[in-house]
Amino acid sequence: MLEKLKKDVLEANLQLPKHELVTFTWGNVSGIDRDQGLVVIKPSGVPYEELTLEDMVVVDLEGNIIEGTKRPSSDTPTHLSLYRSFQHVGGIVHTHSPWATAWAQAGRSIPALGTTHADYYYGEIPCTRTLTKDEITRAYELETGNVIIETFETGGIDPLAMPGVLVSNHAPFCWGKDANQAVHNAVVLEEVAKMALHTFQLNSQIEPIDQFLLDKHYLRKHGVNAYYGQK
Repeated sequence: MLEKLKKDVLEANLQLPKHELVTFTWGNVSGIDRDQGLVVIKPSGVPYEELTLEDMVVVDLEGNIIEGTKRPSSDTPTHLSLYRSFQHVGGIVHTHSPWATAWAQAGRSIPALGTTHADYYYGEIPCTRTLTKDEITRAYELETGNVIIETFETGGIDPLAMPGVLVSNHAPFCWGKDANQAVHNAVVLEEVAKMALHTFQLNSQIEPIDQFLLDKHYLRKHGVNAYYGQK
């Protein structure tokens, strides 16, 4: 079942340690088959060097295990919540990459300070509000997804133009058209987070780049008349 998607999700998970986005088992990648309404996700707590195709777990959008002998990632409810709300997302990744996580722990969004940021993220990368004690106690992982969705809905943010978020006191989640692109966006987020912190160290009064420069860099790659790269 879903052998191609399983392979893609496995390969995407194995990219996390290669890009130094995870320590031990602190992260997970999933991918969705929209036609079947099924999600493939990393199993909980399995070291990356031990992951195999057979370890991938298939769940439906309500979290029921459809195939697999291992428990799915503990973050599965967060992934499923995002898939249910962000209909054009095909892959999701969660890491505790240090630079992005530092911003999340500080409860700070990452402003667009330069064109590297603008090439991938169309504006300030948001940080959610802090979860309440009741939310954490009631359904922590589900409420993590809900607070991400709340952040995008109340802020009028397009998840396609902003393929990542910082969860306050926690860490980042990123997404894309598939699992591989989700990891790509997570790598960029980590680099942008590092650059932003260094920029503030050099100039604590730095302001975000002008809107016209943000527009130029984002839209030349992602706009209707995009011209970056090969056809």
